[in-house]
Amino acid sequence: EVQLVESGGGLVQAGGSLRLSCVASGFPIDDYAIGWFRQAPGKEREGISALNTDSGSTMVADSVKGRFTISSDGAKNTVYLQMNSLKSEDTAVYYCAADRSARRFYYPGSEYEYEGQGTQVTVSS
Repeated sequence: EVQLVESGGGLVQAGGSLRLSCVASGFPIDDYAIGWFRQAPGKEREGISALNTDSGSTMVADSVKGRFTISSDGAKNTVYLQMNSLKSEDTAVYYCAADRSARRFYYPGSEYEYEGQGTQVTVSS
C-alpha cells in the first residue's frame, strides 16, 4: 500500500518556523521525485519544492526560495520541508507528493501520481 504521511503543520506567527515531515512507503522511492505542494483556499495548487532521491537534485519555487529548504533521510524514507521566515501568504494546506517526473512540481495545478492527505499551515500576522 502506497503511503505518504505528513506531519508538522500548525499555527505559527509571521516570521516563525515550522518543519514538515513526510514518511513515504509502498513504492520504489528512488524512482520518484518527492516533494511538497500547497493549496490555499480559492487558489490553484502550487509546487513548492521537490527532491529527486536518486540524484539529489532539488527544485524550489521562487515564492519560497531562500526561506524553505527540502531535505531527506534515506534510512527513514522521510522527506522534510524546513520553513523559515514564514509569511501570512504561506498559509495553506501542504501536501506531500511523489511523481516519476520532477517537472510536475514546476507547474501550477499539477496532479501527482501519489499524494498525501495534507497538513494545515496557518501563519498569523
